[in-house]
Amino acid sequence: MQEYKLFINGEWVESSSGEMFDDINPATLELIGKLHKANEDDVKNAVDAAEDAFDIWSSTPAPRRAKILFRGARMLEERKEELSRLMTMEMGKVLKEARGDVQEAIDMAYYAAGEGRRLLGETTPSELADKFCMTVRRPIGVVGLITPWNFPIAIPAWKVMPALIAGNTLIFKPASDTPILSIELVKILQEAGLPGGVLNLVTGEGKTVGSQIVHNRKIRAVSFTGSLETGKWIL
Repeated sequence: MQEYKLFINGEWVESSSGEMFDDINPATLELIGKLHKANEDDVKNAVDAAEDAFDIWSSTPAPRRAKILFRGARMLEERKEELSRLMTMEMGKVLKEARGDVQEAIDMAYYAAGEGRRLLGETTPSELADKFCMTVRRPIGVVGLITPWNFPIAIPAWKVMPALIAGNTLIFKPASDTPILSIELVKILQEAGLPGGVLNLVTGEGKTVGSQIVHNRKIRAVSFTGSLETGKWIL
């Protein structure tokens, strides 16, 4: 049985409260691992870390950000079978479908990394000879990501990879039913060279962690996939 911590400012840390919750194999009811349950203080620490990391990460050239994502994509590819079997154990998806889920994450990592060479602005012709008109794309800032249980690595990758290549820093809350694949994704990006504070992961209850993410004024945007009821509440 493994213990899974929060990832804040480039380090794996225990929750402030010390509270934990169980991750259960739905087929055997076997305990897979125990996860730290984040609270308001943990979310605040994660947001502060993301805010501190934003200037450096957003000013890093996109092709350089892409190198980290390319490394992450290759690592996902190398660990595809291992991650697929872990997914089947954690949430019950048949192995063939789990492999497809992991492949979606691999594909998104490669695609987003490729965008590092395609984050182009626009130049608009001017009527005046001495005037030059252009637009420049800028990252939003600190972004909150909340993902569901049913595609436990594909949907996180769909959110995390584009946000990172665009220069944003992230607070990521995976579903409490299937958090381990998200944790493995974060570990891979950490090993690929992602700087501390750029991606922060907090696990725990939606009514606590999710609520703090949605209502924190430092978070400039939230990407949420989940129930209609929760979506209405966020709006």
